[in-house]
Amino acid sequence: MSNLEHLLQGFLIVLTPTNSMVCLLGVLLGTVVGVLPGLGPMAAMSIMLPISIHYGPLAGLILLSGVWYGAQYGGSTTSILVNIPGEAASVITCLDGYQMARKGRAGAALAVAAVGSFIAGSIGIILLQLFGPLIANAALSFGPPEFLAVMLFAFVTMATLSGDSPLKGAMMVGLGALVSTIGIDRIAGIPRFTMGLPSLMYGIDLIPVAIGLFGIAEVVRIALQHYTPPPLRPVHLRDLYPNREEVRRSMMPIVRGSFIGALFGVLPGSSAALASFTSYSIEKSVSPNRQEFGKGAIEGVAAPESANNSAVIIALVPLLCLGIPFSPVSALLLAGLQMHNVTPGPLLLQTTPEIFWGLIAAMYIGNILLLVLNLPLVGLFARVATLKPHFLMPAVGIFCLIGCYAIRNAVFDIFVMIAAGILGVVLNRMRISVVPILLGMVLGSLLEDNLRVTIQWLNGDFSLLWSRPIALAILMLIPLYLALVHFAQRRDFKDDATG
Repeated sequence: MSNLEHLLQGFLIVLTPTNSMVCLLGVLLGTVVGVLPGLGPMAAMSIMLPISIHYGPLAGLILLSGVWYGAQYGGSTTSILVNIPGEAASVITCLDGYQMARKGRAGAALAVAAVGSFIAGSIGIILLQLFGPLIANAALSFGPPEFLAVMLFAFVTMATLSGDSPLKGAMMVGLGALVSTIGIDRIAGIPRFTMGLPSLMYGIDLIPVAIGLFGIAEVVRIALQHYTPPPLRPVHLRDLYPNREEVRRSMMPIVRGSFIGALFGVLPGSSAALASFTSYSIEKSVSPNRQEFGKGAIEGVAAPESANNSAVIIALVPLLCLGIPFSPVSALLLAGLQMHNVTPGPLLLQTTPEIFWGLIAAMYIGNILLLVLNLPLVGLFARVATLKPHFLMPAVGIFCLIGCYAIRNAVFDIFVMIAAGILGVVLNRMRISVVPILLGMVLGSLLEDNLRVTIQWLNGDFSLLWSRPIALAILMLIPLYLALVHFAQRRDFKDDATG
């Protein structure tokens, strides 16, 4: 079957009542999560993981991914109206979006953000549809050495991109990898680091750790904050129409932001946030209205909002086509697939094509739903930001407890969640990112398996790597990347010293 036929079949699968309702639920929850200050997509997806178990693998993936890219839409609402970013990728939108709101152009800013997100998301979906199968077919030629090299590169990049200290990031990645070794060795069949506890024989599940690190830790952090609901600027439907000049100035920033986001989406790290900041910087340098940036330039809203939505979609490429998560959110998606015994990677399109093409079809539908929801209901979503955390956070905490127990009906998982939550609170206080821990848990077992298979494949003779040019090229990227990070840090240090 051709790609078009596969896509049409994906639409037929997604347009069933169950999958359609799950898609609507995912994007609706994502929008609300994006609006809520502090409670980002990571925490929400961690809480939704146990719920996704009750659906099939495709429906579960539709639900989790809907929350993910739906949060990018919702994050712009509070950034523009109350100068509070709902999530990290919307921080830069505050600079010009809020200034437009102060000038009475909040409706136009919201409309441009929603339409730009829709166009960028559509471009990202088309690129995923076109290049995803090509990358998967190319990856079929990968052997254990190539996958090992990609794993090592992902480890290094995650350690350096997470937080302000590469050393702290490396320690957290190592901690996550160490946790992944607990339980019965899948090759030797012997228990490791179980301390004689039967509950540890099957290892520590990713989901309780994720719920603790992101869900419980965020609940505690937000509950301890003195939060005053911000005053809202009312937005009416009649105000959601940008004028002709604003439309003209927005078109090219939307297009440029979409492709910048697509470029950053395939890179390891927080691609959406990096894409939005980079897109804003580029737009400020090329725009003829650069003097308006920071004072209410429509380009400062259109470009970053387009970039972060495109990056979110394209970030699925390494996960679905290579089976490797390059971001913490894609790590949660990988965990969701593993719960249903679905292994993403080059063989996904051959063994379970309905998942890949069904997800693409769901993204098309979800993107339209987000546009329909965000414009008419923007006032309602904005009011969510006024909810006091003292009422909201206890409910979120209860959902965390129920969801964690429902995974395996094991009280031990609740203790793991609480321990991870305490660790998350402590690390947040120490300004240490918890993201590398989750990535280390996911990538640790994959790295170990590929390392063992590579050693067996090479028969212990690593000189045979010279016959694997792709693996060597990826391994050579690691010291080059570390050198670039080192020089960038030295430059930042000098800038701080002279500033």
